[in-house]
Amino acid sequence: MNKNPREHIALITGASAGIGLELTRKLLSEDWQVVALNRSDFPKEDMSIQNAVKSGLLRIYKTGDLADYVSLRRTLEEIKSKEPRIDILFNNAGGSFPELSYSKQGRERHYELLTVVPYILLMELKELLKISSFKTVINTSSSALKFTNEFTIDILERPKTFRKLIGPYATSKLALSLWTQAIAPKLAEDDIMIRSVDPGGNNTLKKGKTSGLPLLVGVLMKLFFPPPTHGANKLYEGALGEHRNKTGVFLVKGQVAELKFSDQARSVLERLQTIYEHDFLQRNL
Repeated sequence: MNKNPREHIALITGASAGIGLELTRKLLSEDWQVVALNRSDFPKEDMSIQNAVKSGLLRIYKTGDLADYVSLRRTLEEIKSKEPRIDILFNNAGGSFPELSYSKQGRERHYELLTVVPYILLMELKELLKISSFKTVINTSSSALKFTNEFTIDILERPKTFRKLIGPYATSKLALSLWTQAIAPKLAEDDIMIRSVDPGGNNTLKKGKTSGLPLLVGVLMKLFFPPPTHGANKLYEGALGEHRNKTGVFLVKGQVAELKFSDQARSVLERLQTIYEHDFLQRNL
């Protein structure tokens, strides 16, 4: 529990459902203010959430597709103009898609949403992190990245094949953890800590929504996986637990894990910086 109630502010992307919703609930219960960057609405029947909105402890910023740079830029400008600081940035939004598709920028959708957009959010919100107490970034990754057997920038942006969960989703999560590792020394110059965290298996299936999971995985998830409170706790621990003083690491089951293709971490980071400068900044001038 924080010694100064309501002093600290966390920004959570994808805060209205699944792991993000449970993390929002947990932080509010721990006397945090929460800034939610969402595409969809919070559950109207959840009175604790609705009361937090009314009191201003939970502040919602809506955007369309996070990979729509025009909408994203507009929402980020609003956040930067209204929020005093961000203690922890939880880059949590994202999911798996059922088929190969591309963003408006022409890149594979998993890569755009799970790898590129978190980098843009960090770059855009870095000044708010620098003036906070915790100065922490948590990127939601996945142990699915261990299934990646081939890895290049070209494969990330335009995959040659598509497989649910262990295809573009896994390579995009690997790229996320790789740039997390690569950027850590630079962020440390501003005392910003960054980690990627696997929230483990969670039953995050949504009624009426097409899943990007293989059929068997979906069945197992429904029958045996824990509720998303499990994943929320993993992200919370990743931010505030025993590894809070480490940066650039990938955490799995509370332990630091090695990453495959670490020799390509720098090239991933350089590619993201180019996208940020040329696709996001210049096109939004």
